Amino acid sequence: MKNKEIVPGVFSVGVVDWNMRNFHGHTYATKRGTSYNSYLVVDDKIALVDTVYGPFSKELIENIRRIVPLDKISYVVANHVETDHSGALPEIMKLCPKAIVLGTSKCKEGLYKNYYGTWDFKEVKTGDSISLGKKTLSFIEAPMIHWPDSMFTYLPEEELLMPNDAFGQHLASCYLFADEVDPCQLWDEAAKYYANILWPLGGLIAKKISEVQKLNIPIKVIAPSHGLIWRKDPMEIVKKYLSWANNEVKQKGVVVYETMWGATEKMARSISMGMVEAGLEVKVFDVNQSDRTEVVKEMLDSKFFVFGSSTHDNSMLPSMAGFLEFVRGLSPKNRSAYAFGSYGWAGGAVRDIEKVITASGMSLAKPGLGIRYVPDENETKACFAFGQDLAAGK
Repeated sequence: MKNKEIVPGVFSVGVVDWNMRNFHGHTYATKRGTSYNSYLVVDDKIALVDTVYGPFSKELIENIRRIVPLDKISYVVANHVETDHSGALPEIMKLCPKAIVLGTSKCKEGLYKNYYGTWDFKEVKTGDSISLGKKTLSFIEAPMIHWPDSMFTYLPEEELLMPNDAFGQHLASCYLFADEVDPCQLWDEAAKYYANILWPLGGLIAKKISEVQKLNIPIKVIAPSHGLIWRKDPMEIVKKYLSWANNEVKQKGVVVYETMWGATEKMARSISMGMVEAGLEVKVFDVNQSDRTEVVKEMLDSKFFVFGSSTHDNSMLPSMAGFLEFVRGLSPKNRSAYAFGSYGWAGGAVRDIEKVITASGMSLAKPGLGIRYVPDENETKACFAFGQDLAAGK
């Protein structure tokens, strides 16, 4: 389905995983599936740039065979070790044993520890290139975007950048190009992808984009290893990455809570209504009824967050604790956050939420709001005023 020439002499030979619903274990919900993109560069010599997830090895092999015999492949580029991109490598190398694997030194270590293959491996670094005849493969190291081994492959003759996990989306489609699909779905998945995978790496991403810009290489097409290929104004996704990496936000707040018997939910609704009354865009999520991947995506461009939980065993409820542990790993920069919650005979949830807020690098700009049992009319008004104050930065 996706076996198609994307620029002259470069073919998409990857596969679509329509049924993938969870990624990175169960940390990322992929409701629209995904793809594992692989690119075949055909010239005097032939190169395969990235492979696919292991269970799809046979499909990848058949896609390649429709274009060239596998024993004609001279190079296999491994932009990234992670098994959704390298899993088919052992099966590929059985069919082209004379091919040279190209990757960073960290890639060499990672591939060996995953597959223990004794393949001919050539280490490459930024500035290195391999001639295929009329076409050239150039390499740009991109460590920690998002693993230490990561790199980009660039084809100068076609102004084609193949950056593996950068600029991708988890979005299964019968189409290849970003301009062929619903833009709302496309940008929703692009934001979700960045927020849940790359958010903590914003500083490194901004620096790497700046480095690539200084190389002054023209880019007409960006072909990531997940999702759709950017061919019309590919710099649009680069600009988005810079915006996200630089923590640009809008007048928006996200309220996330967990409730036991409804009192904390009542507080959440009143707080959010106060924020809306003050002119803020607001998203509200019950952590037990919501897709965490979606919640984090909504947090990406939000000015601040409000976290709430009922108190149980002198602390927050377990689902909120797990969610905040995930947020702590994302290390949101230049954000303020607030805590609230209902309690019975003793508190603790607000205190522990505030501890996580500060440990995550967010600013705790205002003491939290705790209310005993169910808020009465005056306390409900206090929650509303709390939301208004947050929106006003008080």
